[in-house]
Amino acid sequence: MVVSLKDIAARAGVSLSTVSNVVNGYRPVGEETRVRVQSAIDELGYAPNLSARHLRLGRTGIIALAIPELDNPYFAELAGAAIREATSQGYTLVMEDTAGSYEHELSMIDNSRRQIVDGLIFSPVAVSREDVLARPPATPMVLIGEGVYDVPHDHIAIDNIAASHVAVQHLVSLDRYRIAFIGAQAGDHRQSAHLRLRGYREALAGAGLPWDPALAAPTTAFGRADGLMAMRDLLARTQPPDAVFAYNDLVAIGAMRAVAEAGLRIPEDVAVIGIDDIEEGRFSNPTLTTISPDKEHIGRLAVQSLVARIEGKPVEPPYDVQPPFRLVTRESTLGGQRPVRT
Repeated sequence: MVVSLKDIAARAGVSLSTVSNVVNGYRPVGEETRVRVQSAIDELGYAPNLSARHLRLGRTGIIALAIPELDNPYFAELAGAAIREATSQGYTLVMEDTAGSYEHELSMIDNSRRQIVDGLIFSPVAVSREDVLARPPATPMVLIGEGVYDVPHDHIAIDNIAASHVAVQHLVSLDRYRIAFIGAQAGDHRQSAHLRLRGYREALAGAGLPWDPALAAPTTAFGRADGLMAMRDLLARTQPPDAVFAYNDLVAIGAMRAVAEAGLRIPEDVAVIGIDDIEEGRFSNPTLTTISPDKEHIGRLAVQSLVARIEGKPVEPPYDVQPPFRLVTRESTLGGQRPVRT
C-alpha cells in the first residue's frame, strides 16, 4: 500500500499543508507538531517520491561529477564520499571520466551537455580559466582541485603549497639534504604540479638547502610507471637523492619500486613521501608516508555546495575553501618507528 501525505495528516491530526512543510522543510513548524508528524511518517513507513518532487520543481534530481582519472584511487575515494552525500540529499550522482582531455572537459562545461543534470562538480586539468569564463553554465557548477582559479564558481582545493612545505619539512627533520621532487610539469595546465613544486622549493629555501634543478624530475603523467621511470633516472646520477617528495602516492609507490630494484633500502638510503593517502599506501611494503587531504570532507562539501546552489538556498557569493590535510608518517620515512598523525 502506498502511503500518501493525506494518510500522514490523518494519523498525526494535522493539516495536509503542515505535513508538506515538515516533509519538504519549507517553513518552520513547531517542535511538538514536527515530532507528531515524524512519528506518523515512521509508523506508516512513508517514503517520499524524490523523482516526483524534483519534477515538480523543474529539476532532474541528477548531478554529475567529472574527474580526470576514475581509476586513480584518490578520485575513486573522493567519488565515494560524493555519492554518499548526494544520496543523503536525495540526488543521484553520475560520474564522467574526462581522461584529462581538453575536448572532453570543454564538452562538460558546454550547456548542451548539461541539460540532463541539475549541476556539475568538476575537476578540470586541461581547460583554462578563459574557457570557463567564456561558457557561463546553464546550471550550477562547483570546482574541485587546482586546475582553474579566479572564476565565479565555488572552488574547493587543499593548499598545495602548505602541504608541500609540511612534506619537505618532515624530510628535512630526518636529516635528508638531497631531496628530489618527482612530478615536475611543463606548461600551465598542470596547476597542482606547479604549486607543489613551488612549495617544495620554498621549503628547501626555508631549510637553508640549495635549489638543484636536476633534482626536479619531470613526468608525463602521475601514475606508478611515471614514478618508476623518474626514480630510475634520479638513482643513475652521480649524486642521487637521499629523499623523494612525490607529486602523489601513485608516483611515490612507483619510485619505491625503483629504489628496491636498485638494491637500496627505504628509508635508510632513500626516504619517500607522497600526497593523497590512498589505501594502497597503507599496505605497500614499506608503508607510505603521505600528506592526507580530507577526501570525505571534500566530497561532502562539494555536493553540499552544489545542492545549495541548485535549490536556491541562501549562500555566500562564490567562495574558495581549503579543506584540511595532515601528515601521516609511516615506514617509508620512519622505518620501524611507530607511525604518527599530525
